Amino acid sequence: MIGIKDLYSVLTAVVPLYVTMFLAYGSVKWWKVFTPEQCAGINRFVAIFAVPLLSFEFVSRINPYKMDLLFLAADGVSKVLILFALLCWANFTKRGGLDWSITVFSLSTLPNTLVMGIPLLKSMYGDDKEYLMIQVVVLQCIIWYTLLLFLFEYRETRTEVLSKFKESSVSSKNCCSEDEVINVIATTSSNQQQQQQQQTAQNANKIAPDQSQRFRPMVAASMEDGTSTTCEKQSVQAGQREESSSTAKGVESVKQENVENASIPSSFSPSMLLKILRKVWLKLVRNPNSYSSLLGLSWALVSCRWDIKKPQIMENSVTILSSAGLGMAMFSLGLFMALQPRIIACGKKLALYGMVARFIAGPAVMAIASIAVGLKGTTLKLSIVQAALPQGIVPFVFSREYNLHPDVLSTAVIFGMIVSLPITIVYYIVLGI
Repeated sequence: MIGIKDLYSVLTAVVPLYVTMFLAYGSVKWWKVFTPEQCAGINRFVAIFAVPLLSFEFVSRINPYKMDLLFLAADGVSKVLILFALLCWANFTKRGGLDWSITVFSLSTLPNTLVMGIPLLKSMYGDDKEYLMIQVVVLQCIIWYTLLLFLFEYRETRTEVLSKFKESSVSSKNCCSEDEVINVIATTSSNQQQQQQQQTAQNANKIAPDQSQRFRPMVAASMEDGTSTTCEKQSVQAGQREESSSTAKGVESVKQENVENASIPSSFSPSMLLKILRKVWLKLVRNPNSYSSLLGLSWALVSCRWDIKKPQIMENSVTILSSAGLGMAMFSLGLFMALQPRIIACGKKLALYGMVARFIAGPAVMAIASIAVGLKGTTLKLSIVQAALPQGIVPFVFSREYNLHPDVLSTAVIFGMIVSLPITIVYYIVLGI
């Protein structure tokens, strides 16, 4: 059972993170130490240097030859089930979308196991279960953070391609160089232009008689009487120009909107998709987060197989920055909070949805996956409780780097840490009955 000493060990791991976060918050909100540009630079440093080195350092210390494959299988199956459901929702429903699929996947599958999970669950289920938590963290670093990066990069590249489609519909000079883009744009825009030209001609024929009939009696009367003034003629001409320009603007806006919408394809051809994936691959190769964990795993395999230790120079060079990884991530979170107009940056409704995804949906799917693969006893309970831990910090760093719902992730991290302790205790008590 959890005692006072166990709670204190959890607080010693969590409170320093909040101290760091509030220092960052005050440095922007009250003391004006950092500008928004400097805050973005700090998050960039965390995403490119601190987090990759932290992943390498943590993964390189494990023994990959002593892994609980059944426990890892349950964790992997739960994440695959959630990802499959989200991708089906994004592709086969009107309300679904890739952006929210990525965010919900982060919320429901990537807990803060390293900071809160290890000390909390070790106090609940004993010291011998600590290594299971370490294995979950390693699997997150190697597979799931890399997959998350791939989704972020794919979304960003896909958005760039769609913007090229839009630009090419407005000006032929900005057409994309790919043959598929040119073919799609040529067919859709030509059809739309023919339809709009016919519609413009019909509108012009309708407008011209109305204007001539409206102003012919007035002009004729003024010429017969000889009493027409220059102001009256100018007002007549101004009225004609105003109606013509408004009609032309309306037709042009409708035309441009229809052409832009028609030029955006609902799906890409296989060759275009291949080019997008190639571009995503090139981006991932340049991102140290995508291979830092693999390098750490490679070193762990060699080190444990032949009992080779890292040279002290190499060890110190890595740890000098990796030790600041979590602290700098929380510092970046505090900076982001300070730049928002309110504490709950995403609003109460989205915050509630985030809490449901984190503390209800995630553990429920994990329970199904754990039972399906055959986990029993304490290991089954541990797998469910670890899925109810607060939101991980690294997904927030990525979401801010790629500017995809960082307000939702920041709220999940901040308030998740506050409510996670009583929630995990409730899960612990319920599963222990």
